[in-house]
Amino acid sequence: MKRPYRVVVAKPGLDGHDRGAKVIARALRDAGFEVVYTGLHQTPEQVVQAVVEEDADAVGLSLLSGAHLTLVPRVVEGLAAQGRDDVLVVVGGIIPEDDIPTLEELGVAQVFTPGAPLPSIGAWLAEALDRREETLGV
Repeated sequence: MKRPYRVVVAKPGLDGHDRGAKVIARALRDAGFEVVYTGLHQTPEQVVQAVVEEDADAVGLSLLSGAHLTLVPRVVEGLAAQGRDDVLVVVGGIIPEDDIPTLEELGVAQVFTPGAPLPSIGAWLAEALDRREETLGV
């Protein structure tokens, strides 16, 4: 990792299960990321606001409720409206395999489903952010 990247981990929507998001946040922190966890029941607008205020490099959206095709586009669109379409959007949780291509078309960089090894998530994110910085000439 070229530098300690800042990642916002968010739980958009009404899903009240945040154990997975907390595990991911801790794993990323232990891997050297600066992590901001927004807590439960965030609106897409609140997630975007947190990303902007924290000047985050990436946002991880944890979704278990089945509302990913409604909430994720609102976050992606909100980031673009704020001029932050450079933020890497990652989604994790209970995401049907058939929905993954749709999320990728919306601009999601990667979808992690249950069982993804924690070290591989941090390694993938570090590599993706390093590549993004090289592409942007940072």
